[in-house]
Amino acid sequence: MIRLFDIVFSLALVLVLTPLMGILAIIIKWKAGSPVLFTQLRTGEYGKPFVLYKFSTMNQARNTAGQLLPDNQRLSPLGQWMRQYSLDELPQLWNVLKGDLSLVGPRPLLLEYINYYNPAQAKRLWVRPGITGLAQVNGRNGISWNEKFAFDTQYVEKRNYINYFAILLKTLLKVYKPDPIQQSITVTMEKFKGNPS
Repeated sequence: MIRLFDIVFSLALVLVLTPLMGILAIIIKWKAGSPVLFTQLRTGEYGKPFVLYKFSTMNQARNTAGQLLPDNQRLSPLGQWMRQYSLDELPQLWNVLKGDLSLVGPRPLLLEYINYYNPAQAKRLWVRPGITGLAQVNGRNGISWNEKFAFDTQYVEKRNYINYFAILLKTLLKVYKPDPIQQSITVTMEKFKGNPS
């Protein structure tokens, strides 16, 4: 039933938001150049890898050695605005239609993180990852990795229609009135490096 709702709701959103996504793509191309879409391999249900789509929020500026500059130096004002309202994640609706994502679930993380999960954290792989989730409506990048994993585990263990729709509603409210995004030297969340022994 959840999968059916994912498909119907995502398809409706794609039909309604396609003009907005087209405008964003044009502005990104104009302001920052290519690529308009950011793609990255992420971990899906049962650890299966898939390609995640997002709008690019950073430019490709490099130092004299040819290395990309730190994230906080490449994040554009447009990209920061898109992140604030989660507009950069609109292309993930295609991931939902493809079956890579659900609308709600643990956020899909980098493939390399699988090797660092403890048994409790690995439960996040039991379900299809989501565009939004319990951790995203309870702090986003402002909470620690342990807190994120705890929310993920809680969702997996208590997954039901009530929690699913409650998280969707909270997400819509946060998009309407967003919380300030946690800013750090990397702009995004620091990499997960495993659990302290």
